[in-house]
Amino acid sequence: MTKASNQTIGRRGEQLGENYLKSRGYQILERNVRSPFGEIDLIARHAGLLVFIEIKTRHGNRFGFPEESVNRRKKDRLIRLASWYLTQYPKSNPQVRFDILAIDFGEANPSFRLIQDAFDLSR
Repeated sequence: MTKASNQTIGRRGEQLGENYLKSRGYQILERNVRSPFGEIDLIARHAGLLVFIEIKTRHGNRFGFPEESVNRRKKDRLIRLASWYLTQYPKSNPQVRFDILAIDFGEANPSFRLIQDAFDLSR
């Protein structure tokens, strides 16, 4: 696949992912928040928590499942992103959670796997 087709799949995944999360009670607060450390796909409120969401998409699992690409390095970067966000937009000590939404376009209809509380700030 080309970089352009990967970006198209990523954008489509983010749109579908947002709808999927909304249908499960997530209130989307921000999309594609850019920082000096990279980008946060979605920030939402769910069950009284501030949730940082990483959406990973794949077209089939030839290279592994989408969520497997969130390795230690990626988790550390997401934690830095969240810490940056919390200093830029201070709330009164919000409880934070990190979720990963894996979307696989390998079948006729996309499949979704939501991993809530995938890791925490104490890593």
